[in-house]
Amino acid sequence: MENKLSLYILTDTHYLSRKMWEECEHINNREKGDQIAIKSTPQILRSFFKKIVEDKDTPYVLITGDLINNGDKISHQDFINELKMLTDAGKTVFVTAATHDYAGLGDDENIFSPVYYKKDGCERAERVYKTELPGIYFDFGHKYADSIDEESGSYSVSFPGGFRLIAIYDNGNGRSHCGLFDKGFLWLENEIDKAKAKGEWVFLAVHHPVIPPWPIYKDIAEFEMFGGYKRLREIMCEKGVRVIFTGHTHVHGIKKYEDSEGRFFYDITTSALPSAEGRMRKVVFDKEDGSCKVESIAIEKIDGFDTGGLSAREYIYSLNFIGLIEKSFPLIDTDWDKFTENVSRVANIPFLKKHPLISKAGIKLFLNLKMSLPARLGKKAGGITKDEIKRLKGVFLSDAVINIVSRVFSGNGPYPPETAEYKALTGSVIKAERLLKIFGFDINKLIPGEETVLETLKHFLYNDRTGDDEKITFMME
Repeated sequence: MENKLSLYILTDTHYLSRKMWEECEHINNREKGDQIAIKSTPQILRSFFKKIVEDKDTPYVLITGDLINNGDKISHQDFINELKMLTDAGKTVFVTAATHDYAGLGDDENIFSPVYYKKDGCERAERVYKTELPGIYFDFGHKYADSIDEESGSYSVSFPGGFRLIAIYDNGNGRSHCGLFDKGFLWLENEIDKAKAKGEWVFLAVHHPVIPPWPIYKDIAEFEMFGGYKRLREIMCEKGVRVIFTGHTHVHGIKKYEDSEGRFFYDITTSALPSAEGRMRKVVFDKEDGSCKVESIAIEKIDGFDTGGLSAREYIYSLNFIGLIEKSFPLIDTDWDKFTENVSRVANIPFLKKHPLISKAGIKLFLNLKMSLPARLGKKAGGITKDEIKRLKGVFLSDAVINIVSRVFSGNGPYPPETAEYKALTGSVIKAERLLKIFGFDINKLIPGEETVLETLKHFLYNDRTGDDEKITFMME
């Protein structure tokens, strides 16, 4: 393995110590609000760690930020105790920290405040300050560092065989600029230059994305990107850094960036561990053939946690916004207040409560529509056949929509161009755009950015980026 480097990459573990909550509505509401399985994070973490320990050929583990969920000291202490499962098995662990890992004090824009979730309310808990994080996690990164950026806490580590990790703490100001400032960028460039002079392969790790999962993500919330992402892109292309590992979006994605001169790199984003599409990545850098191989690994069940017989994905999906709404549809006739409460965890729509009769009728109509409707509307524009329309008579439009939205975090949409669903949905959008233009209305003004509604839809229908967000092999040189 002299010319190879093998490591696991995890992110957004959002660990919450069992000491921080009692079984009550407050923790359940927080879990649903965060769209992840917060209560079972200790068991989820151990289930993934078990797989890592079983792999005797991979000595390194990298966890890229949002280690815990709410900036409390107890969760950090217990998270470090969990890491001992790896270090006791001989693994070397590296971490970076992000905004969920500390609590704001008004000195920056961080919005998190740690609490105990108790039956009679939420009680303030001891917080961790941003400046404490590098010291708390000294044994998981800085201990092995050749160089540390004192301003951000970022560090640089050299591995045997000619490989270098530059791990970036991207807390920034805690919200609108989660990235490096000028000094940090200068430190980063210097570390890359030193590594390249030694013939080392350089890879970066940071929490916030450098390439958005879809263009509309940047157009809606650019502050969710790495602060200074455009500058970082230029640095990576100019200096030949081929890969950066990111998190934050909870989307499992692989994106390629290429500049005007044909220089490129990959942003490998890993989904949040306690999410329905929870994955970790196994990465192997191989100098013998010049490649980087990335694959995904999931867990089938959450060891030590009662999921009611559900698989890990099924259980966590039921907490996710689309899973929560899907299982709430039967409540439309039996408990409208409960239905609107569940919907409000996803989006605040006052119309539902103010006009229940109209809302019920509209939702029921949507649930009864068949995919043959958009197929007929977009028949010519989508190039759809009579046989395809006939098949789509047996497919509910709501099922197709749920299928699309439920795949958002997995990255790989369900309907590539050869499918009847793709043809029906894209064709109906083209037809609708043409019809509305007759009345002087441009539907593309409904979304921000320069992309059209059709272009945006395609990003969610199938993987139009690298073909597969689960795995990839690319050349480093």
